[in-house]
Parts: sequence; C-alpha cells; structure tokens
Amino acid sequence: MNTPSFERPLMADCVPDLVATARGDLPATLVIRGGTLVNVISGEILPGMSVAVQGSRIAYVGKDVSHTIGEHTRIIEAEGKYIAPGLLDGHCHIESTQMKVTEFARAVLPSGTTGGFFDPHEISNVLGLKGLRLMLDEARTTPMAAYMQVASCVPSTHPGLETTGAYIGPEEVAEALSWGPDMIGLGEVMNFPGVVYGDETMIGEIQATLRAGKVADGHFTWAADDWRLPAYAASGVTGDHECVTKEDVVERLRLGMYAKMRQGSAWHDVAETIKACTELGLDTRRMMLVTDDRSSESLLKEGHMDFVVRLAISQGVKPVTAFQMATINTAERFGVARDIGAVIPGNIADIILLDGRLADVRVGMTIAAGHIVAENGKMTAVWDSFTYPEEALNTVKLEANIQPKDMELSAPITEGTIGAKVIHVTENHVDTKEKHVNVTVEHGNVVVSTSGEICKIAVLERHKQTGNRAVALVGGIGFTGPAAIAMTVAHDSHNLLMIGNDDALMAEAGNRVIGMQGGVAVVTASGVTEFPLRIAGLMSTESFEVVAAQSAAVSEALQSAGCTLNNAFMTLSLLALVVIPELRLSDKGLVRISAEGIELVSLFDEMVENTPAAPAGN
Repeated sequence: MNTPSFERPLMADCVPDLVATARGDLPATLVIRGGTLVNVISGEILPGMSVAVQGSRIAYVGKDVSHTIGEHTRIIEAEGKYIAPGLLDGHCHIESTQMKVTEFARAVLPSGTTGGFFDPHEISNVLGLKGLRLMLDEARTTPMAAYMQVASCVPSTHPGLETTGAYIGPEEVAEALSWGPDMIGLGEVMNFPGVVYGDETMIGEIQATLRAGKVADGHFTWAADDWRLPAYAASGVTGDHECVTKEDVVERLRLGMYAKMRQGSAWHDVAETIKACTELGLDTRRMMLVTDDRSSESLLKEGHMDFVVRLAISQGVKPVTAFQMATINTAERFGVARDIGAVIPGNIADIILLDGRLADVRVGMTIAAGHIVAENGKMTAVWDSFTYPEEALNTVKLEANIQPKDMELSAPITEGTIGAKVIHVTENHVDTKEKHVNVTVEHGNVVVSTSGEICKIAVLERHKQTGNRAVALVGGIGFTGPAAIAMTVAHDSHNLLMIGNDDALMAEAGNRVIGMQGGVAVVTASGVTEFPLRIAGLMSTESFEVVAAQSAAVSEALQSAGCTLNNAFMTLSLLALVVIPELRLSDKGLVRISAEGIELVSLFDEMVENTPAAPAGN
C-alpha cells in the first residue's frame, strides 16, 4: 500500500503554486467550505469562511473560494463547524508518555494536536545525540509538525551529583542544531544555578544556540521574586514552564520571557497560573499552554492539548484567547509563525474542524500538512513504521542479581532511633518537601514498617557499570501492605529507581525490570505487574492502545497497594530529578535543592553534610 508523504516544503519553494491557486489558475487540492474561522491573529470569530489548500500549504482564505475549485479538488463542507489552526504543545517530552514518536502522533492527532516542540532529554540522557537523532528521524515520518530541541542538561547538573549514560556540551549542541530547520533550539536549561553563576558549559551551550539563530528554553525553580531570575533571563533564555503561581507568570512576562502554563497528568498548574490573565489582566501574547507531560492513560481518557485549552476556558479565559495560547503564541515563541499556528495564506495546512460550541473544543477532523489524518476521534492516515536499532533496545547495563541486602540502609548507630531526612511527595506537583522524622534502627540498619508512612527509595546506576547505589527514605507513597515498584523511567538520568517497604520485594521488582531491559514492575503479595519499556528503558515498542492498557495496569496495581496518588507512576518517576526542590535521590546520594544551590546531603540529621552547596553547577 502506498502511504502519503507528509512533506512540509519550505515556503519559498511553494510560492508559484500558491499564488497560481489563489488567483484561480491552478486548482486547489483541498477546500474547506463555509465554516466559522477562529482567527488567532486578529482574535476574531469569522462566520462563512472558506480555505483553499494547495498541497501542504494554504493558498487562499476568504468568503468565496469557488475560483480555486477544480475537477479533482476535494471539498469538505464545514457549515456549522469551526475552522481553527491545529493545536501546538509548547513543551513536551514524548518519552514521558512511554510511547515512541509514531504512537504519540497516533494518540494526539485525533484530538487536534498537529505539532509540538519536543525536548528529548530523556533518551538523550541514556543514548546522547544518537538517541536524539533516532527520535528526530522517526518524527520526520509522521504527519506532525514535530520540532526537536537539543537536550541542554545531560547530565541535568553535573557528574558529581548523578551518573548519566551520555554527555552533551556546547559542541554537541552546535552539531545537533545543524541537522535541519526542525531542530528548533535548546531544551529546558535545568541547571539554572549554573547559568546564573557562569558555568562554562551551560553558558557555552546557550551561546551555541544563539549563534545558530535558535531559541533557548528555561527551567527556573527559585522564587518568582528572586533577584537571580533577571540574571537567568540575561543569558538569552526566553521561555520557562516552571510557573506554578500567577506571580511566576508575571515576573517572567515582565522580563520578556514566554510563560508556559502546564497541565500535565501529575502536575496541575493552569488553574493558578492562568490568573495572570483572568485576574490581573496581563497581555496574553507571551502566555502559552503546554502539557509537560500527559500519560498514555490521560491521552486516552481526556485528550492532549484540547484538554488543556478546555481547562483554560473553564477558568474564565475567552475561547479565542485560549486558542491563541495553544497556537500562534507558541509558533511565535519558536519563530515558526510563518509555517504553523494560524489559518492564513501561505501557512502549512494544519487545520482542525470543531463540532458544537467552540468552548467544548470537540475535534471532529484533523488535517495535517494538507492531508486529512483523523476523523471523529480515529486516525485515518497510515505511514511506514520506524524500527529502533539493537543498541537502543539493550541499555540496562546491570545483572538481574539484586539481593534484599542491597536495599539495607545503614545507620550510624546500632540500635534505637535517629533523626533522618525524608523525601515527601506532593500530589499533583513536581516539587517534594524535606521532612525530618525519627526512624527505628535495629542491628545497624533502618527498619521501615510495611504498614507505615515511610518507604525506602533506592537508585542503582545502570549505564556505566559503576556499581553506584544509594538508599534513602520517602514519604507520602501510601502503601498499606508489603509492596514495591521499580522503574528505569527515573528523570533525568534514568537509572534504576526502586521504592518499597519490603527489601525482598524491592529486589524482585528491580530484577524484573532488568530482565525486561527496561520498564516498570510493581510487586506485591498478590502478584506482579510489568510494563516493558525496551527503547532506552523509556519507551514501549507497542501500540498506543497497548501502552495505555499496560500503564493503566501499573496504576491499578499501585492503587491496590494503597498508593492513591494521582498519576502515581509519573509522580514517582521524578524522585530522582535533582534540579527540582527540595529533596531527591540520585545514584550518588541524597540531593537537596534550595535557594542556596544544589548539594549532596547526609540522610541522618546527626551527620555532617558531605559537600558544600554548588550554586555554579561545577
């Protein structure tokens, strides 16, 4: 079967045919007739409008396009429907859906997402530029306008705090940005202390990006009124998704940055951040709606960017304004508004038709690069499959011989109680809290109860066979009986992460994940639930539907064990991310993130901390 080409040619190459179609000398390939246009440029809702498409691009927009219709022109009658630009996700990590790019496209195109700006720093931390190139090549086979960013933080801070499978610096950034116009910029610069205090690598990566004429995305988690935010902005970072309050949005906008308001599966920030629009009345042209990220379960049950736009509207945002935040604002932020983000002559024909009220964002048809790719919630387009090489499928460099004793947590006393730091999970938020509790010590090891509040958390390095292993304590998980979960999805270094209240079950879960060459395993007294993620230990080789079912099975197993956190798996996968406050665990040990910087700290209160704060990320 011949599959269509979803080519997105340069505007300059299309000018002769577009103009010929617009004046009626060359028949349009596709016409959408008689709908109500959502004009995100003017902010108007215009009835009785039609659109003529020539190949991949829009040739004409107006009340009457009859002069563009030929014998072979495909006509879509849009009376009673809204015509809107395809939705864009301004910050997303495809790997966090556990799907490869092809399946992600199949998941989001029916709900109206026709493009996005993707930061593949998950696979980059495992495979480096090879992993990034694989995802770029796969993305190019899909109908999506898939723009890739170069991972800025591999590792997220520096090798003294964590071990990754690769390294990316200024030279690698420059190389990747030369791969084509769909390499759009530098991914979120998470080592914000390094930027502020002049770390050579971080500054060099930003310089390489700016010299290539690209944009740099940010990740700043110090307070909105921190004096260092302007210093961060001075580096050339012009967009940031770490906004959790309306004040965060305000301060970024005032500095000329784009403020990204996110609604992921496990972190819900739109309701608060959107108040910068609904309560404070700030200009919305640099406000963007993003996901960062939505699980396969959420995509199946709720949708993607359509869900986020609906939510913004429900919070009091005018529908056309909400659409702007998910289309033209995003395209302008990345400098591609001449190609995507609006239904205007010359732009790529990424268009959605909406049924019912505009505020309902009910997508009935998706057109991508001039092709009808989805109707009534189902994909209609097909394209060739993409195969990952063996080196991307065998990335867990560990033997499946973890023993229960490897999960033991040695204390500086033999018997009694001792004060210890605990990583406390915050539901629906990316941050954790540092709590201090007294824990029981027996025979020199910390003891946790299978029915208690505290669990153990362990990270084993899985890339370079260093043998690094760290064990600490975590609260807020909710297990009510013996249970454990292990996963190689452990942002951002993606080492082997285990959480549980039973050493034997933790070891078994870890061994099962190693045996799968990556994935997730939940082990309880009632059984085992597995979710294989063979590609870099992050993504499944299976279809969207299978991934969603396996992800749901993990959620159900966790809930049955007492972990009722919303999107628990996604929340738990962040517990090794050493750039988000307040406490995390890496393969090097317990890490504190504060206004003073990022530092390794001791688990026990009585012990002297291991290293001084390292604000420069050195």
